[in-house]
Amino acid sequence: MMSELPREVSGENSDRWHAMAAGLLGWTLDAFDFFVVIFLLDTLAEHFRVPKSDIVLTITATLAMRPLGALLFGMMADRYGRRRPLMVNVLFFSAIELLCGFAPNYAVFFILRMLFGIGMGGEWGVGASLAMEHAPVRWRGVLSGILQSGYSVGYLLAALAARLVLPNWGWRAMFWVGGVPALLALYIRTKVPESEAWKQHRVARTIDGPRIAWQHKWLSLYLVALMFLMNCLSHGTQDLYPDFLKHAHGVAANTVAYIAMSYNVGAVVGAVIFGLLSERIGRRYSMLAALAVTLAVIPAWAFGSTLAVLACGAFVMQMGVQGAWGIIPVHLNELSPDAVRGLLPGFTYQVGILFASATPRVEFALRDHLGYAWALTAFELVVIAALSLMLVLGSEKRGRSFMRQPDEVAV
Repeated sequence: MMSELPREVSGENSDRWHAMAAGLLGWTLDAFDFFVVIFLLDTLAEHFRVPKSDIVLTITATLAMRPLGALLFGMMADRYGRRRPLMVNVLFFSAIELLCGFAPNYAVFFILRMLFGIGMGGEWGVGASLAMEHAPVRWRGVLSGILQSGYSVGYLLAALAARLVLPNWGWRAMFWVGGVPALLALYIRTKVPESEAWKQHRVARTIDGPRIAWQHKWLSLYLVALMFLMNCLSHGTQDLYPDFLKHAHGVAANTVAYIAMSYNVGAVVGAVIFGLLSERIGRRYSMLAALAVTLAVIPAWAFGSTLAVLACGAFVMQMGVQGAWGIIPVHLNELSPDAVRGLLPGFTYQVGILFASATPRVEFALRDHLGYAWALTAFELVVIAALSLMLVLGSEKRGRSFMRQPDEVAV
């Protein structure tokens, strides 16, 4: 079956590859720019002479600003197309990341991380709609997994930078590398075609997007709640895990970077596997299967007695977490009304981030009462239970057409 993929998306359909590559690269580089801070908590706290909790607060600020970016860029994407807003977005978040490397003090750094949140929030929705609207119906699931795996690849690249760039050139160079994604705008400009589905359903005015979304308020509220829990799942297992390994298990910083690289490989594998599975058993059942994996591996992930057990637990944990996440781009795009596919998936995703933005601080506070391992465990057990219930009670529209006169048949 996999052998059919090149024939589906090559030749006259090469435009699909370019659209997919733009979404994947944009999300990868955006995630890299976000996760750089995760590996610099101690370094930045020492440099700016603030408590480490203040650096954790910058993570929360970035997450909290993402809905604004999703709203602004999503509205533009439904009015002016996917390509131009995506180019502007890439240039914006690249410039802000570059400036973070020149921050003279904590206050400036905090403001820049807030601004970066706007750029990060705008990329996912626009990039995902562009990629999914070009994807062949039968391959949406696996391509969704590949697209979302860009988040894990970005995390992996940040870990690699922490191992290679940080020791040799210092923390500022970590952010300067984040300016490189600006080159992606040139690729989008020259290679990526506009979405035909958008041309059929474009809104007449920029303000029409929020109005149409409000007409589907119950769907919007459901997606916000779903994305709140999904972000609690991912950020609760990722953001503080390097710090957990260092301070709860005494793992050296270089070793932590290697473990992070390893579990992000697991995340990529999980995103592709469960994305492909979603074409066979449906979006929700595949996500439930991925959640079952995360639940089963918690003892090794949080309470492993050896470094090998912890590393294997983290690898499998991220297979499950990003396995569930790999289905999100296609699931949200299929559920969203045609006219607001640029706005609604990204905006509900980022509002979910807003509500989940305190996740690192909550876990960090629980650590003082329960210990690091139990803080992470207790938080994730509640999240997994609530998320499973939402998926059981929810719905899906697997294989729906995005075109008024589709030239593909859903399978």
